Amino acid sequence: MSGMEDDSVFDGGFGGPGPEDFANGAAALAAGLIREAQGLAQAAAALRATAAPNPPGVAGGEPVSDIRRQRMVLHTAGEAALRAALALDAAALLAESRAPAEQAARIAEAARKVGLPPATLAPFLRSAALDFRTDDAAARIAASTLATDLCALLAQDSSGRTNPA
Repeated sequence: MSGMEDDSVFDGGFGGPGPEDFANGAAALAAGLIREAQGLAQAAAALRATAAPNPPGVAGGEPVSDIRRQRMVLHTAGEAALRAALALDAAALLAESRAPAEQAARIAEAARKVGLPPATLAPFLRSAALDFRTDDAAARIAASTLATDLCALLAQDSSGRTNPA
């Protein structure tokens, strides 16, 4: 019997991402979350700068004059900063080798600590999975799988059901 006819040839890890691929996928998701956090932090800084009055003698744009608009801008800046901090926390948690259910539970706990629903992170995870910066197909599949699992678990946690972690 030749090797091509023997089905056991494909028993050596073929058919899906392996543990190393999932580790690489988690690292790629963490890097994507850091990029998301950077964008949010830049937005928060820009919003705060818009609301801040210019010192005398410094040229610049006109500050927000209406106090209601200024409150809205500062509130939005604060929300962006909180989401950036949450994305950084989630990136750090993804760096730890844990089961997705345990990672989701810890991310949900971090979200609740800053007063945000756990599912807040879902769009960032999906974006990080799409913004994959390597041609490693197995790691890409693993990252997409991990992001999908985490998003489902975070949505489940946000709906009030208990997480199986």
